[in-house]
This record gives sequence, C-alpha cells and structure tokens, in this order.
Amino acid sequence: MNRDSNAYTFIFATIMVVVVASALAFAATSLQPKQAANIKIEKMQNILSTIGVTATKEDAEETYKKYITEEVALNSKGEVVTDVDPFKVDLAKELKKDEGKQRFPLYIADVEGKKYYVIPLRGAGLWDAIWGYISLEDDVNTVKGAVFDHKGETPGLGGEITQAWFQQRFQNEKIYDESGNFVGITVQKGYSGGDNKDDNAVDAISGATITGNGVTAMIHNRLEYYLPYLKEQNTKVALK
Repeated sequence: MNRDSNAYTFIFATIMVVVVASALAFAATSLQPKQAANIKIEKMQNILSTIGVTATKEDAEETYKKYITEEVALNSKGEVVTDVDPFKVDLAKELKKDEGKQRFPLYIADVEGKKYYVIPLRGAGLWDAIWGYISLEDDVNTVKGAVFDHKGETPGLGGEITQAWFQQRFQNEKIYDESGNFVGITVQKGYSGGDNKDDNAVDAISGATITGNGVTAMIHNRLEYYLPYLKEQNTKVALK
C-alpha cells in the first residue's frame, strides 16, 4: 500500500487509536484495585483523624479496627437499617436519590474509654463538591474534630478548608445553643468571638465566603439526619 495515500494514513491512524485505547483501558483496569485500596485507606485515616488518632498508610486498617467499634447505617428518619454496608455508602451517589431512599453512615469510636460519633459530610462549595467528617463527643454536642476536602475550590481561598489551622477552629465547638436548639456551626465572616466555644460559630477564611457558607450548610444539613439516633443514644443533653 502506498504510504503516501490517504487510505494508508487513515488505516494507520485507526490502528494507533485502537492500540492506545486498549493500552489505556488495560492500565485503568489494572490500577482499579490499587486505587480502591488507597481510597479505603484515606477514608479510614480521615475518620480516625477526627478523633485525634493518626494512622499511616501501613497501619491504617489495623488502627481503624482498634478504635472504630461499630459502623451503622441510618435512614432519613434516623433509624438503623441493615440493607447496606455503612463503610461502602457513597454520599455523592446517595445525594442523587430521593431522601427516603438515602442511607446515612455513622462510625462509633472508643478512644481510651471515651465514645465518639463520626459523621460523614458532603455539600457544595463555590465551584464544586466539598466533603469531610466531623466527630462528636459522647454528649452529642461537643465537636471532637473535623476534616474537610474539596474538588475544585480556589487555591489560597476556599481551598484552605483542607488546612489544619482552619479545621482546628471546630474543635470543642457546640452544635446546640444554650437553649438546647440544634443550630450547627456557622462559618462566620467578621467573627469576633475569639476562643469562645459556646457561640456555635468559627472565623471564616478571608475571601472565601461562599465556600464558608457551604461548610456551614453542609454541617447543618447532614447532622440533622443523625439527631434522632443520637438522642436515643445519649441523655446528657436535652435535644429539641
């Protein structure tokens, strides 16, 4: 065949496309188990970090099994259901379902005799999804810790929700006000509360108002589904 002909060029290009596509498909398929394992480990590390436990990639599973004593799935009414594996619940997919069909995973931890409830979060930032985890102490009111991540927030602005200095602002904050009403935690622009941990608010990131509002809404909206269950588990705080 004449290598200078259009037919040769077309056939050669077609063969190259098929070869490259096959190679990419093979690589993607081969890497899937490793990618899934990395996602699982990162998830365990994030859950543990909210209760003040650090785990390496090598010991994440062992550490997780040591401190996470129970995994629970709830329905939209806060009732325990057994039709799903709590750890495998994908919030991105759940949020696309009707509320009544959604499942809400909850992780219960024990650290040196103290119980904590770790709740997964997911919401919307300025440009795309934001997510994370927040843990409550056994009074189901006081935040032990929180971690946040994002898909496309602006570096140096909304992207700063991943930084430890921002996440640490949530430690010891309360999700109920002094009258016992559930209010969540507000990421507040121009916050002047200093170290006050009883005002249900933390200082916002300068220049990232919309992302901060997204974090506020995410915490409130997600925690609300867990209140009936948490109320049943604890009587230290009068929940309304």
